[in-house]
Amino acid sequence: MQITSKFHSKRGSALLVTLVTAVVIGTTLASYLGMVKYQNQSNMRSLYWNTGLPVAEAGVEEALTHLAWADTNLAQYGWTLTNGSFYKERMIGTSKVQVRMSVTNPPTILAQAYILDPKNNAFIEPPRTVRVTTTNDALFAKGMVAKGVIDLNGNNIETDSFDSTDTNYSTNGKYVASKSKDNGDVATNSGLINSLNVGNANIKGKASTGPGGSVSVGSNGSVGSKAWVDGGHNGIQPGWTTDDMNVAFPDVKVPFTGGGFTPASGNVGGTNFQHILAGGNYQMSSLSMSGQQKMLVTGNSVLYITGNASMSGQSQIILAPGATLRMYVAGPTASLGGNGIINNGSALNFSYFGLPSNTSLSFAGNAAFTGTIYAPSAAFTLGGGGNNNYDFVGASVTSTVQMNGHFHFHYDEALGKIGPRRGYTVTSWNEI
Repeated sequence: MQITSKFHSKRGSALLVTLVTAVVIGTTLASYLGMVKYQNQSNMRSLYWNTGLPVAEAGVEEALTHLAWADTNLAQYGWTLTNGSFYKERMIGTSKVQVRMSVTNPPTILAQAYILDPKNNAFIEPPRTVRVTTTNDALFAKGMVAKGVIDLNGNNIETDSFDSTDTNYSTNGKYVASKSKDNGDVATNSGLINSLNVGNANIKGKASTGPGGSVSVGSNGSVGSKAWVDGGHNGIQPGWTTDDMNVAFPDVKVPFTGGGFTPASGNVGGTNFQHILAGGNYQMSSLSMSGQQKMLVTGNSVLYITGNASMSGQSQIILAPGATLRMYVAGPTASLGGNGIINNGSALNFSYFGLPSNTSLSFAGNAAFTGTIYAPSAAFTLGGGGNNNYDFVGASVTSTVQMNGHFHFHYDEALGKIGPRRGYTVTSWNEI
């Protein structure tokens, strides 16, 4: 006779339940571990991907900096001409960035960021890649520009424009009122209320401020097209003011290192000159001209003044036909007075550059000025005014502007087309 044990039956059921429970728990745990692994991989991929963008951006900044400092020779400072493009590779921590710039002008920049996977000790593929297109803006894209407040305080102040390279808008490259245009723009980066005070001036061009800034116009002031201003309208013509001015002003660099020649004195054509610049690099600790002292420039010259510059009395700087002068001033103050700069060429022939330490620049006297001024750290003061409407021909970029007297300011549009460039800026940014 066979007897079935209830104890053995219960023990079998318990074992079955335990096995089922173990399988369920094991399956759940395996699923959970798989989910954790996937989440960890996802988080690591996200981390690597997010890390790649600032590395690629660093590569773009590297290229833009190189464009600003390398001038015309891009194959230097670690950059090489490889496979039809300028190439550089560098490490940023444990990450690597490879940057390429096309040989076209303006160049296109391609930056590829490689992030190190510490688990495999290898760079992750594919790299995060950014393509950037650039442009090289004109240094003098507008007539009168400042970082801060512009105050046109005076009588009979006017701005307009012409084009010394176009016979339709100039005569023998000179400004003629009958051929003038209305691109005599005045602009400031300032976002302050009334950051641009037009007063009673006539602005034949646009008036621009930084975001949130505003333009103040006096009862007899006018801003707008040539037809609007010449038509006797007061106030601002609709569409001729903006508040989107936001331009970077790069610092002026020392023009050369290693020193330059000391200008000699002499007699040329029966006239005594305190300083003669015949072409090349010249350096002075300061410039002080008074009375009837004169400087003559006969070649393409660069004058670096490490201290202050001052012109008073009837002193003058004379540019011979075809000669050019680039004057760099590092001292805190400069005064272009006396009979000023005698430049019978275009505004491209004379350039004043104020280094960051040049914080004050004044222009006075009765002589006409033809040239450009770039002194982004200087408070620019204009006083007096000439005996006719030729006064100031060219363009200026300074920290602030305070105008007194009866100046007529004529922007030469040729500066925007063939003049010096401000530097490369980004026009498009795409991830590929």
